[in-house]
Amino acid sequence: MKRNTRRPAGWRAPDKNSRTSSVTSAKSIHVVFVCTGNICRSPMAEIIYRDKLEEAGLSDEVMVTSCGIGGWHVGQGADRRAVAELAGAGYDGSKHRAAQFGDRDRSAELVVALDDGHVRQLKKLGVPAERIRLLRSFDPTAPAGASVDDPYYGGREGFTRVLNQLEAAMPGLIEWAKTWTADVSQR
Repeated sequence: MKRNTRRPAGWRAPDKNSRTSSVTSAKSIHVVFVCTGNICRSPMAEIIYRDKLEEAGLSDEVMVTSCGIGGWHVGQGADRRAVAELAGAGYDGSKHRAAQFGDRDRSAELVVALDDGHVRQLKKLGVPAERIRLLRSFDPTAPAGASVDDPYYGGREGFTRVLNQLEAAMPGLIEWAKTWTADVSQR
């Protein structure tokens, strides 16, 4: 089936580095990664996933953002250790700015929590349970219910472990996006 590449009037490609970018295509979906303060785990996940979506040819179909449950770091860049770990793996985390969970995030098709505490908070904030998934649930080798540990209070090895856990989940997240976009195109 040939994909419809026409975009509605006023459509513009999202700015890859802007949380305020908008995607107005009827086929677009929104995936948001959520952690505690949006300076370590969730921005790393957002940046890696955006890169993997581009490699898979899905970057025009999926809007990716990240945010924190708390607002302590709003407007700040990602933790320097997260940026360094990303850079060492070939990703650019230098443009990230922390944001707090809000209405736009609540309406995402997929809300990816980094640990069980985030899942509980997201449910309290009104996100339907069927739209919340733990990130590591996309990694077939991860134990059921596995979380991504917060590296904030540790050393570099914690950020390396987070990077490895995130990258292990990416093929499953890409498959989810392929399935979702295929389902949308069938409607």
